[in-house]
Amino acid sequence: MKTKVLSVAALALGLTAGCAFAQSSTVTGAAGGAVTGAVVGGPVGAAVGGVAGAIVGTAIDPPPQKVVTYVREQPLPEDGTVVHERVVVGRPLPDTVIVRTVPQNPRYAYAVVNHERVIVEPSSRKVIQILN
Repeated sequence: MKTKVLSVAALALGLTAGCAFAQSSTVTGAAGGAVTGAVVGGPVGAAVGGVAGAIVGTAIDPPPQKVVTYVREQPLPEDGTVVHERVVVGRPLPDTVIVRTVPQNPRYAYAVVNHERVIVEPSSRKVIQILN
């Protein structure tokens, strides 16, 4: 039993790593989640794993390098916003945080929160990437 659990865990880790670097992460996330779910829980596990993999896949989708470069080059504001909540990829920023649109690509915006630059989706304010 322990061997099966360890094998499934290794398979899941391998699929997750592969999905993180895939170009179409939503599709591969869904496929990887479905395979892992099927191994662990049969048909029901495949359905649950596919949905979970698709959600993780959309959270991993990185912004283009031009957007990352633009955000890194912007000057830090003198009065940086500090929030008590932890800034996490996939979660929206609080309404108190000022979000600025990236001019070259309005599909992305950025903010400086807790002395970190973050790239967000403007409509939902969901954090896409945290730059260090």
